[in-house]
Amino acid sequence: MPQQNFVDRDRELQFLMDRYHSPVPECLIIYGRRRVGKTTLLARFLQDVPGFYFLATEEGTASNIRDFSRYAGDYLDDPDFERSTYPDWPAVIRALVLHRNFSPPGGGKVVIVIDEFPYLIARDRATPSLFQKAWDTVLAEEQVVLVLSGSSVSAMETDVLGYRSPLYGRRTGQWQLEPIPYPYLREFLPYDEEDLVITWCVLGGIPAYLRMFRPDHSIWENIEEQMLSKGAYLYSEAELLMQYEFREAGNYMAILRALVAGHTTLSALCQKTGLDKSMASKYLAVLSRMHLVKDEVPVTAHAGYRRRQYRLTDPYLAFWFRFVYPHRSETETGQRSQVLSSVRNEIAPYCGRMFELLCEDLVRRGILFPDFSRSRLGRWWHKETEIDLVGLDEASGTALFCECKWSVLTNRQARAVLAALQEKADEVRWRNGERKERFALVAKQIEGKDTLIREGYLVGDLEDIAASSRAYLAAQGG
Repeated sequence: MPQQNFVDRDRELQFLMDRYHSPVPECLIIYGRRRVGKTTLLARFLQDVPGFYFLATEEGTASNIRDFSRYAGDYLDDPDFERSTYPDWPAVIRALVLHRNFSPPGGGKVVIVIDEFPYLIARDRATPSLFQKAWDTVLAEEQVVLVLSGSSVSAMETDVLGYRSPLYGRRTGQWQLEPIPYPYLREFLPYDEEDLVITWCVLGGIPAYLRMFRPDHSIWENIEEQMLSKGAYLYSEAELLMQYEFREAGNYMAILRALVAGHTTLSALCQKTGLDKSMASKYLAVLSRMHLVKDEVPVTAHAGYRRRQYRLTDPYLAFWFRFVYPHRSETETGQRSQVLSSVRNEIAPYCGRMFELLCEDLVRRGILFPDFSRSRLGRWWHKETEIDLVGLDEASGTALFCECKWSVLTNRQARAVLAALQEKADEVRWRNGERKERFALVAKQIEGKDTLIREGYLVGDLEDIAASSRAYLAAQGG
């Protein structure tokens, strides 16, 4: 089983350890998109507990049972276990549990990890029912932790966690792994803060993607070599992800490309892609559930607000659809240096949009402006007026209004942005006359920011993001 540097994931590991030490058998569902770090987490878990790991394949049920029995035999220290023939999953699991070497010498639970569980379902739709039978008739009375893991979020949520799944009601816990927070990027790459932010705008917090960037190469060398070179892993990963996750990958790709091009409403997406509203709505719901697309309403909107906007919020996919996919012809014919030049010329407005998402995440995590970490946070817009980030704290009646600028601002420019922000805030209808207001600005660099802070503004730039990120890592024990 692969071993890699263990970055972040302390909460996830603690969740697994707590379930291991619980007094009852556990059936845990661990899932998340490809390369988010599930296998690394499970490998780290198995360093501290007895058990074994099995990676399912697409080869069919008989082949997978045979491979599973081999790993089980290694755990049992019994080569004869693999040589036996088992007709189905309940049979091999029963034989495993009844084996004389199953329970560890010191007592306690045994962990059985089955990774890429959706592969088993794809080859045999009866698989969830068979594992339900194995749980009900064998495992539910044993000292075990059964972990079913998968990278296909849609399959895991439908076939394993869904209400109609035979396994519904058997799980005792679940965890969807998310990308790691921004501060941890500095544990992968020795870049300055500006290049770290650009890296986040290009890759997000997917550990496997971050490991593809060589620490001894500049960010632009890494982008050229790892994302704009035919045959490179990150050059084709987005397309593979679409094909792995979706049966109708072409329609999903059309929607994501339209979103990146600025078509953010349902009607605009339908017009651009040619999909009807019901189909487009279905695809958008799936993308939202996978946390690839954000379904947005103004932060002050009431529950029935219908004029939604959609944003592709996954940085890697956003970058790929913005810069890699449209230039495939040039890249395929060896013109990657020209494509890189185009990326460098156009990266600033792209990073400007992604920087808004990063700032929102930093506020939500309490890394920036921690007083508002528990607020209702989001964009606000009305007609042509828009505010990048608004935080509403019901308890204190305080509203945060924030603009995010991926640029270097003079003191005069910063004051102009803040003055315009105050004018826009007057249009935001929330506790009029009863609220306290705070105005904030985040940018690459802000000249004279100390003066603005003394005047009561909340102001941050890359220097503050760096200091706050290091403090966050220290608080997390990193």
